Amino acid sequence: MEDPEKKTEVVLLACGSFNPITNMHLRLFELAKDYFHETGKYKVIKGIISPVSDAYKKKGLISADHRVAMAKLATKTSDWVEVDDWESSQNEWLETLKVLRYHQQKLLSPDPTNTLQNAIPVAKPGRKRKQEPNKHEPIKKKNQSPDIKSVPQLKLLCGSDMLESFGISNLWKLEDITEIVENHGLVCISRAGNNVQKFIYESDILWRHKNNIHLVEEWIANDISSTKIRRALRRGQSIRYLVPDAVQAYIEKHNLYSPESEDRNAGVVLAPLQKNARDSKN
Repeated sequence: MEDPEKKTEVVLLACGSFNPITNMHLRLFELAKDYFHETGKYKVIKGIISPVSDAYKKKGLISADHRVAMAKLATKTSDWVEVDDWESSQNEWLETLKVLRYHQQKLLSPDPTNTLQNAIPVAKPGRKRKQEPNKHEPIKKKNQSPDIKSVPQLKLLCGSDMLESFGISNLWKLEDITEIVENHGLVCISRAGNNVQKFIYESDILWRHKNNIHLVEEWIANDISSTKIRRALRRGQSIRYLVPDAVQAYIEKHNLYSPESEDRNAGVVLAPLQKNARDSKN
């Protein structure tokens, strides 16, 4: 029988617009949890949903207050997935890496005064924790302090579209991608038949750290997306069973997602494209 003490604890972090949150977003967490538990080497102890701030400037992005409220309603019945509003409350857009650093710091030191200034890169002990499971060796308690051993691995949970967005010019910094896959790791949920492995093969950075990229195939087809939800709402069509009932009720109560809201930020360049293009010139 497996000794639970020897399993590596994992926290899953999903960043994104959640505009609105859908049943598919919630399924990502369940699929990832099943994957890790089936290996017999990991124990997923928490899932975190972190909606992006309004400063992201994505077309059709409604207020973070509404998006966070809907995400909290969607996870109300979950005993392990929660919503964190730190990222969404920021006045400026933050790179995903900074959000990962922030939550890593919270795991290292669960202090309510934790701020972005404390969100430093993961130290070398974090990399040791990452490498040991890949060697299929149990954590050697005598070589690590109790504090180091007790800190769970924080991994970025995403869909294949986010992974493939690494290839879009100026959307991500190469050094950010490197730190994400090297120090934290990715858990990518991909549809059966999706060519994510080819994308990893064609990227030197991803290929170098492929052992820290967990690919989880979604065999039960689910094509729900926030974009399609918003389109249905604009056309007066039902979204029942596509989002949690509480989310649908919230949308109806506040009359969200109209043709007017879809035009919000129209013509505005996405925040990361603005920032990274500006930085590349300096």
